[in-house]
Amino acid sequence: MADGLSLGFDTSAAHCAAALVSGTRILAARHEEMTKGQAERLFPLLAELLAEAGVDWRDLSVVGVGTGPGNFTGVRIAVAAARGLALSLRIPAVGVSATEAAALDLPRPCRVALPARAGEVIWQDFGPRDAADRPAQGPLHMLPPGPPILLQRHPPAVAIARIALARRDQPGLPRPAPIYLRPADAAPARDRGPVILA
Repeated sequence: MADGLSLGFDTSAAHCAAALVSGTRILAARHEEMTKGQAERLFPLLAELLAEAGVDWRDLSVVGVGTGPGNFTGVRIAVAAARGLALSLRIPAVGVSATEAAALDLPRPCRVALPARAGEVIWQDFGPRDAADRPAQGPLHMLPPGPPILLQRHPPAVAIARIALARRDQPGLPRPAPIYLRPADAAPARDRGPVILA
């Protein structure tokens, strides 16, 4: 595990979660259940976490963020926050999918399956060299044959922070980007936008 201080956070589900890790040591972690209000709660939660661990924003060496799949708005909140932090602190931001986080430290091959809406699950198979495909969504009883479904060993934010720290120095690291499996429920407004005058 790489050295350094990693801040991981996730708002892709009905929660606001964050963790601060150094190597494999968890310095501080919070997980607050909430169906809305993540945008208002995220930065105060992160500040509380840093204060609890006795560190400052400038002590961070990487930011990890949950990129979904999950709640459309929640994923966008966290990804935008991570990109802003990375830019202002001049440190890498690493996107970690919900399924990658769930699969951390599980024996391979395995399948992870996370609850989704309408009784479905978000699932992904992981082999000896990790996943070759993307997460998928569907009813649990209709998943194709594959490796056994295993339960995640770490809270999501802790796993995200640890994975981010391990990937921090990879060359050509892409910016975190949301993972969407389905279109957003909200439709764009039908009204025409205001005319901008010169």
